[in-house]
Formats: sequence, structure tokens, C-alpha cells
Amino acid sequence: MVIPVLTLLIVAATIIGIAVGRWPLIRADRTTIALIGSALLLGIGAISLEEAYAALDLDTILLLFSMMVINGSLFLSGFFGFITQRVVQFARGPRSLLALVIGASGVLSALFLNDTIVIMMTPIVLEVTRSSRRNPLPYLIGLAVAANIGSTATITGNPQNIIIGNASKIPYLDFAIALTPTALIGLVICWVIVMLVYRDEFQGGTLTAPDVLRTRIYRPLLRKAALVISFMLIAFLIGVPVPLAAFLAAAILLTTRRLRPERVFKIIDWNLLTFFAGLFVVTHALDVQGWTERLFITLRPLAQAGMVPFGIVSVILSNLISNVPAVLLLQGLVPAFADQQRAWLTLAATATLAGNLTLLGSVANLIMAELAARWGVRVTFSAYLKVGLPVTILTVIVSLVLV
Repeated sequence: MVIPVLTLLIVAATIIGIAVGRWPLIRADRTTIALIGSALLLGIGAISLEEAYAALDLDTILLLFSMMVINGSLFLSGFFGFITQRVVQFARGPRSLLALVIGASGVLSALFLNDTIVIMMTPIVLEVTRSSRRNPLPYLIGLAVAANIGSTATITGNPQNIIIGNASKIPYLDFAIALTPTALIGLVICWVIVMLVYRDEFQGGTLTAPDVLRTRIYRPLLRKAALVISFMLIAFLIGVPVPLAAFLAAAILLTTRRLRPERVFKIIDWNLLTFFAGLFVVTHALDVQGWTERLFITLRPLAQAGMVPFGIVSVILSNLISNVPAVLLLQGLVPAFADQQRAWLTLAATATLAGNLTLLGSVANLIMAELAARWGVRVTFSAYLKVGLPVTILTVIVSLVLV
């Protein structure tokens, strides 16, 4: 029993450190904390090297790497500077800019994986807010929250919905028809809550357009990137595995006579890839030592009490062990419900919307925070919670009413 208890203590210390962004007395960022936590768990025998290797979600890591290569090519082509100018010119004011960010993030996340959209849009939001001299926090938080909400609408929106779609056999269109109203209402709730929390930012004022002369467009690379990304999106829609389609697109962009590969590799956030590798190991140690199963057994009677308690358990479990493991555990309870399709949809909505509760609630949130940190913008646990808590409560209530 000693190792399971030590495992729980190490995982708790690691998760708290990641949430706060540091440990006392030592210089440690989120990546360092995840690595130290992984090493300690390996050191005490809580998880073996083989189990640690198996814990790595290579689909997620490959997708992250591939999208970073694509983002690097877009950055070098001048795409982000061009988009920055157009967004500011179209938005006119901070309220419309927030609406534009939330709307674009939500809609795109319904079509493609939310993590991908956050990777692509975070640099744009940071560039727009920096050049416009606005506080980036509300727009960044709005981006991540909207990505989670929008991804609720479809089977392809996030990994847990993909799992549910495969297990439930609910047709893509039926799934979207059932959950799109929840997603749309949720995006409006997100916009309102962000403006209420950051009243000073949205009291008025205009946006300052960045200097057009500072944006250099490298047209050959931009045209190639646009063509490759278009084919990648088509591949997503026709069913090619998302990590494979993104990796093929990245490889094509690296196949060039004009651009030196090291220029792209310098832009890749290797710290972020390392951080997620460590996080996968830390969370998997809970499974190995039986803590996830113990938690499931404790919550199972509540989940079987009805649809609303089932949704509440989904929210709780998703925040304790992450939404994908929560879905894998709770899917075993679905056959007990008379209306199984409604149970599947409730699980999809609540597990996804639960990701907005805290900064650690979803991969999209962590990606946004880590990318922002590279730009010198710190998204704290408490700053995110001010928006995430009310948004999660309201959107989960909406989902339980509408589904």
C-alpha cells in the first residue's frame, strides 16, 4: 500500500505544481515539474519504463509536432501578420474582436480537433493583442474556452467524442443536430462571461491596426502552405486519421528548395512536446496503481441514479482524471440506461464542457497557456478559473436541459 499512497502524493504535487506554474524553492516551470514527477514515479516503481512508454499518446504528440511545423511555415510566409491586420481592421473594437475570436474558434473546433485550432489561433490572438496594445488574457481564455465548447458539436471535435462516436454508432449528422444547439448557446455564454469578468478591457475604445509596412509576405511559401492546408482539411473530412493527415502536410511543407528546415525547427516548441510526454506518464501512473478504478467504483452508484447525476459524475471525473479516461470508464455504464443514445450524448457534452472548469481541464487549455508563456504572457490558474467556473456551470446546465 506504500507505493500507491506515494503515487497519489507525487501525482497530486505534480498536478498542483502544473496548475500554479511552479514549485517553491526551486526553479521549475510546467515542463520541468512534469518531468520530475514522471522520474519520481519511475523511481519508486509506481510505473515501469514499458508502461511509461505505452502511456505516451503518440497521436497527440505527432499532431502537436505536425501543427507546429505547419504554423512555422505560416509564420515564415507572413501569414500571421497578414491575418492580424485583417482581423483588427474587421473587428473595429475589443468586443467585436472577442466575438470574432470566440466565433472562429468555436466553429473551426466543431469541424476539426480543438487542439489543432488552439495551436493555429493562439499566435494570431497574441499578435493581434500585442499590436493593438490590448490585454491578451481575455482573448486567450476566450479562445480556449470556445474551442472546447465548439468541439462539443461533432464527433470529430475532440478525442473523447471520437471514442463515443465509434462506440455508440450514432451517425455524424444526428450527433451534430443533437449537440450543435448546446455549442452555439455555449459560445454566447462564453462571450458574455469573458466581458463581465474583464469589464475594464471592454468598456470601449478602438483597436490600433498594426503597421502594414512591417508585414512581409513571402508569396511562394504562402501559396504552397494554403494549398497543402486545404488538402489537409479535406483529408480530415474524408476520414483520414487527423495525426496522419497533419504529418503528411508537415512533411510536404518541409520538402522545399527555398526554405532551410532549421528555420522551421527553431520555431517548434520542443518544451511543449516534452511537457505533454511527462504529463501522459504522470496521469497513467494513477491507472497502474488502481486509483482511477477505485474512484470509478466510488462514483458508479451516483452515475446510475439518472441522467443528471450521470452528467455530474462525468464532469467530476473528467476534472479528476481528464475527460478521455473518464469517457473510457463511464462508457461501461451506458447500456444500463433505457435511452442509450441520450446517455451517449450526455456523456459527450458533459465530459467535453467539463474541460473548461480549470486550466488543467483540457489539452487545449494547456496548449494555449504554454504557447502564451513563450510570448511572455502568463495565464494563471486563478485567472482562467474566473471565466472557466461560471462558463462550465452554465453550459453543463444547458446541455442537461437540451440533450
